[in-house]
Amino acid sequence: MVGSVSANATKARKALAASDPTMATLIERLGEIDLPTRLARRSEEKPADAYGALLRGIVGQQLSTKAARTIYLRVLDLFGGQTPSPEQLLEVSEADLRGAGLSGRKVEYVSDLAGHVISGELELERLGELGDEEAIAEISAVRGLGRWTAEMFLMFHLQRPDVLSGGDLGIRKAIQIEYGLAAMPTPTEVERIGAPWRPHRSLAALYLWESLAAVPDV
Repeated sequence: MVGSVSANATKARKALAASDPTMATLIERLGEIDLPTRLARRSEEKPADAYGALLRGIVGQQLSTKAARTIYLRVLDLFGGQTPSPEQLLEVSEADLRGAGLSGRKVEYVSDLAGHVISGELELERLGELGDEEAIAEISAVRGLGRWTAEMFLMFHLQRPDVLSGGDLGIRKAIQIEYGLAAMPTPTEVERIGAPWRPHRSLAALYLWESLAAVPDV
């Protein structure tokens, strides 16, 4: 199984490099990167279930990685260190959630997520069966779960191989640098530039994010 994953990752990198000279240069510079390895690293602190992943996504919005992790762990502490069920989440007081570090708006968002799951409006077990755009539409129907959060869920939880978040600031900044653009591309321009990368746009996104780590003051 490991050998199969490695072979698939190598095949994907070669196809991505062949699709775009700039991406080929980026891959040569940064070396081997693949989605399974990144997922393994993230799994140490990311929820394994769909509900937990979406809950974690809301908590972490507009926060640094460190701050998001701290607040998320404080929320879990309210439930014995475990991801709460939707019912448990709705039973805890707003004061307790805010005391853990959630803003009033995020308390509303996590409550809306729990309500959608309980009512069946968001059928988590079906998300893996839906196409990318269908899954994004289902997730985005929950307050606080916008397109970006849905795209990250598709990429890192459902492990979809062809997700490119045109609105992600990191991806836009990396494209500006790597392609020598005068300004950050718009989401529409990101889609256009990334069209040749199909069906490996998730891998391309990993390389773009990684490229920023070597750029000072980014």
